[in-house]
Amino acid sequence: MTAVVVDASTALAWCFPDEANAVSDGILFALRGQTLMVPAIWSLEIANTVLVAERRGRLKPHQVQRFLELLAELNITEQSQSVSDAVRTVLPLAHAHNLSAYDAAYLDLAVRQGAPLATFDGRLQKACRVAGVEIFAA
Repeated sequence: MTAVVVDASTALAWCFPDEANAVSDGILFALRGQTLMVPAIWSLEIANTVLVAERRGRLKPHQVQRFLELLAELNITEQSQSVSDAVRTVLPLAHAHNLSAYDAAYLDLAVRQGAPLATFDGRLQKACRVAGVEIFAA
C-alpha cells in the first residue's frame, strides 16, 4: 500500500495530548513513509481546530509547533477538484450516508483513489463499510 486518505480526526489525535493513545500512535507509525492523501478542505479543518484549541487554552504554542513539525515530516498530498466535480461527487455521498459535505469529501477521495481511509469518526467508518472502502488500521 502506498497511499492512504487521512481525515482530520486522525491527524488531530496526534496533536492533542489527551487524544493520543496506542491506536493513534500506531496509525502514525504505520503511515510513515506512505503517501497521505487529503482533500483540499483538510488543511483548513486542521488550522481551525488548532486555532480554536489555542483560543480555549487547550493547546500551548509549543504544542502547536511540535504538531506542525510532525505534519511537515509526513508526505501529505492535497487532492483538489473543481467546484462542479466536488459538488457532483460529494453531495450524493453526503446524502447517501448522512454525512457532512466535509466528511463526504474524505469518502469521495478514498473511493476515487481506491485507497483506505484512516478515520476515528464513527459515522464515516460506517459509510466506508457500506461503500466498500477499507478503513486503515495499524
